[in-house]
Formats: sequence, C-alpha cells, structure tokens
Amino acid sequence: MSAIHTLTMPKWGLSMKEGKVNGWLKDVGDEISVGEEIIEIESEKIAGAVEASVAGVLRRQTAGEDDVLPVGGLLGIVADSDVSDADIDAAIDAFNANFVPPSDEDEDTGPSTQTVEVDGRRIRYLKRGEGDQTLILIHGFGGDLNNWLFNHEPLAAGRTVYALDLPGHGESAKDVGDGSVDTLAKTVLGFMDALDIGSAHLAGHSMGGAVSLAIAEAAPARVDSLTLICSAGLGEEINGAYIDGFVAAKDRRALKPLLTQLFSDASLVTRQLVDDMLKYKRLEGVDTALATIAGAAFKDGRQQSVRSGVLSALGKPVLVIWGESDQIIPVAHAPASGGQVRTEVLPGQGHMVQMEAANDINRLIEGFLS
Repeated sequence: MSAIHTLTMPKWGLSMKEGKVNGWLKDVGDEISVGEEIIEIESEKIAGAVEASVAGVLRRQTAGEDDVLPVGGLLGIVADSDVSDADIDAAIDAFNANFVPPSDEDEDTGPSTQTVEVDGRRIRYLKRGEGDQTLILIHGFGGDLNNWLFNHEPLAAGRTVYALDLPGHGESAKDVGDGSVDTLAKTVLGFMDALDIGSAHLAGHSMGGAVSLAIAEAAPARVDSLTLICSAGLGEEINGAYIDGFVAAKDRRALKPLLTQLFSDASLVTRQLVDDMLKYKRLEGVDTALATIAGAAFKDGRQQSVRSGVLSALGKPVLVIWGESDQIIPVAHAPASGGQVRTEVLPGQGHMVQMEAANDINRLIEGFLS
C-alpha cells in the first residue's frame, strides 16, 4: 500500500507556536523530490521555506496563503499518484480528528536552554541531538544562539550540536573582558572544557568565524573542522558604518535600516525581529559590551584579528560559505577552493545566509561533515 505523508507546520526556534503561510512554491499535482522547497512559512522571527522530506506528488494543499496554523498543523499531503482521493480524504479527516495544538505545558517539556559557568561568566547554550560527532555553532556580533534557529535541529540528526551565546550577547553574562576575539575564543574553549568536549567541528558566522579561527590557531587539536560563514578574520575590510550604527542605535528608526543590510530580502526584517533586537540592546551592560567588542575587534572600521593563514596551517577540512551580495564583510575575502579548503558562494544572498538560505546552508554543512 502506498504511503500518505503529511506536511505540517514546522517549529523554528524554542518560542515558535504558530506560523503563517506566505505562499505555496509547488502546485497540486506537481512531482516532489526529497529536498525540494514546497511552501514558504513566516514565523514571528523570519520567513523560511519548508523542504520535502519524502518524494511523491503534492496531492492536497490544506492550508492557503495567509492562513495561520499552530506548530504541527496540517499544511498539505504528499502521496503517490496511485493513492485514491478517498484515502487522502480519510487521512486528512483522521489527522484533524486527532491533532491537538501544542499548549504552554507542552512548551515547558520541550528542549530548553541551559547555562554553564566559564571563567566566572554565565554562558547560555542549547544542546540538540546525540552522536559521536560534535558541532558547535558560534554566532556573530550582536547575535545570539537564535541566529541558528533554522539550522540547529536539521544539523542535529545523528550528531550532538551546541549553539551558545557569546559573552555580551543573548542571555550570557555581559562581561566581555577586553572584548577581543582572542578573549571570546578563550571563553568557547572554556565552554568546551566545562562540558567535557575534547574536540569539535566549529561553525562560525561573521564574528563567530573569527572566533573559530582564533580557536583553531590557539588549540588546533581541539578543532575537527571549520565551517566559516560570511566570516570575519579573513581580511581587514568590514562595514564600519554598520558596526558603529548598530552599537549606537537606540530605537526602531535607527535600528531597522541597519538590520536590513544583513539580508538580501529586506522584507525578512519583521517588526518582531527589530523589537527583539531592541529588547536585547536595552539590557543592562549590553551597550558597554558591544562598544568594548567593537573597539577591540573592529577598531576604526577595520578588522583587528585577521588569521587567513590558519586555513592552510590547520591541516583540517575547511568549508567557507559566503553570500555573493554580503553588505557587511566583502565576499572578496572568501579564499579560493584548494587543498582542504572548499568555498561556496551563494548568488544573490546577503550576510545572514544561514537564516535566509537555511536549506542550502544545511545541505552544504551536512555534506561537508558527512
């Protein structure tokens, strides 16, 4: 008997409870291959595309454009062409009869962040998956572990994946010491010590890439591979006006135009995303922390920690991914593929490719780590 597969509202990030259908990318009757994008969903944070996990034919669209569904709600049906309409109707009826939207109590029993003390600083992190392979996700300047909300779960299939808030960011302590990339790298190594992680694959975005390079230089035996996404640390140039503006921004009018520079599609900068960033920037100690890091890492609009030589010296596999239209760090910093370095440039993408082109990024990293 041919299987009937349900396509349901995904859960992106710990706080997501519902999503809105922005539009279907496939029509009823279209053949679907594994990995193809089927429907675009908008959460309170950002929009993203849902990929097919099975092959078949899109037989039903049970949710329409602008419909809002709870996490787990039925979006559509994928099945072989020989499955009868009656069987599909029965499957939809059975799903709807048994589906219970997640409650606040369900949220409490789901995965949650944890904290660990590193050199007297509280560091927040989220662990997903279990496996012999360990991957640590390191965000960029002004970000936090939620920058990986589209990547964390998919990359945790068969491996242990950690995402953490660097000092001065998210819900970690706001004491950043001298604010240098080396100090941030020392904190990540301390995080690994605290959780008894001998070595790990590191994936760093933007400033997180520079932190990853610093770790690789200081403790190469603890780095299994490097994935650098729109990475700092590979050249001196950086959009200094963005850095200075982000540190100084106090309200929506100042912050939103800056955040739109991170994406190729400005519409992805939702009101909720801006409000969440403002909420973070208004936390006690954040202004000082960001100014200290900016002064140490990006003084006078130039990167102060350039370690491009680490790529060849490390002797480990390196994956470099860049958005061709990155407005923060020039794509020209991406090294040419060669030796153990593989470089992928994504046409039309901006600085936040791990969010805006999450499915592509996940495929590239999964293939690289496999």
